[in-house]
Amino acid sequence: MITKIVTTLPKIGMTKALQAASALINAAGAQTKRFQPAAQNQKASPSLATESAAKVSSAKAINPSTQLNANLSTNPEVAEWQFRHAPINWIPAAVLIATPLAAAIITPWYLATHKVSAPVWGVFGAFMVWTGMSITGGYHRLMAHRAYKAHPIVRNFFLLGATLAVQGSAFDWCAGHRIHHRHVDDPIQDPYSAKRGFWFSHIGWMLREYPSGQFDYKNIPDLTKDKILQIQHKYYGLWVLATNVGLVAAVGWLLGDVWGTLVLAGLLRLVLTHHFTFFINSLCHMFGSRPYTDTNTARDNFFLALFTWGEGYHNYHHFFQYDFRNGVKWWQYDPTKWLIAAFAKLGLASELRTVDDLTIKHAEVQMQFKQAQESIEALSQDNPIEVAAKFHQFKDRIKFEYGNFMQTVEEWKALKTKAVEMKKTDFANRLHEVDEVLKQDYARIEQQILMYNHNLKRAFREVGYHQAS
Repeated sequence: MITKIVTTLPKIGMTKALQAASALINAAGAQTKRFQPAAQNQKASPSLATESAAKVSSAKAINPSTQLNANLSTNPEVAEWQFRHAPINWIPAAVLIATPLAAAIITPWYLATHKVSAPVWGVFGAFMVWTGMSITGGYHRLMAHRAYKAHPIVRNFFLLGATLAVQGSAFDWCAGHRIHHRHVDDPIQDPYSAKRGFWFSHIGWMLREYPSGQFDYKNIPDLTKDKILQIQHKYYGLWVLATNVGLVAAVGWLLGDVWGTLVLAGLLRLVLTHHFTFFINSLCHMFGSRPYTDTNTARDNFFLALFTWGEGYHNYHHFFQYDFRNGVKWWQYDPTKWLIAAFAKLGLASELRTVDDLTIKHAEVQMQFKQAQESIEALSQDNPIEVAAKFHQFKDRIKFEYGNFMQTVEEWKALKTKAVEMKKTDFANRLHEVDEVLKQDYARIEQQILMYNHNLKRAFREVGYHQAS
């Protein structure tokens, strides 16, 4: 589809587009070459350079497919050399550079010279929803994280929509995503590590054959057994053409506007879906709050959730990755969650995995105590001597509340152990009685954790400071 449309452009336009594409690929490579691990911040000596060259020559002599993982884990110097000298990944690079350039040129021209009917715009919107939520609800939450089980109708509907999104086969997408979660932020092993900068994590990681992007599929045995996914992976190129050209053109023919449908529901929709998805890898690791964990760069960002079908609550997702929800609060925008829940109501989805409210609140309050301690240290340095006594009392207050909180956490852990033991004994056949016995205890502990959350906020207000979320 893209090739046919682009070939209709004036020759001068195509020349400029190709020149810009080449410049962008070179820019991606230049940015990656600028990245240096801490161990290489200082200029290497001649002897070290000689030693590195020897190691690299040895590594190049070995089959990369069999030695790659060993190089990544045991020889970061060789792995970094591979990053800095990674060859261009021509097919993804051509698609990811050519399609936005084509969309930027063709779409305004077409809209200025042709009248687009309301049904065509409707199909554009429908395809945006279908492809976007096929990535979030299909590739991501269903296949990569197994957060729920879906009826074959739903599974195949998402698979078709994800193929329309042109983001790789289910094998490639899910294998890379599971590696991302396992090695999040690692500049060597995370396929789209935010530590390598915005450009790399957003799109640059796909433009070259970086070592972290070579997948052996050993981490997706549940998917490689699926016959339909095997066919999609084997004939992925044909699937992409059939959906993005054949299916879109067929819908356009039914609407009486093939070219308008190809431009909007085909080209423009594809580019927007690409970059909305890429925002999760880049911006969602750079801007927003971290209410659940600060062990990685993932952030919660309501604004990005609007563009990513609810995936913007990325801090929660990285801490509770098997929950079928990303926006766990009732007010958080997560249409993917709502769609999955609707499928469950219709009997088309089952075994929706969730994290209990008490565990979520525990993570929140634990993080708030950590942020409180950091705020205390910062405020103690920034405030004058006359308020030192006030902050000393404030610090003692936080220490006291944290001690009580940890006692409650220990009691909670003991209660969970007790629940397991009770279900192993003579209560095993009367689980509803076990739940009744434990319900009041769990409710009491939940109220205590909520109380500590309230006390933290009040303590900050008393010293005239609003704690960041």
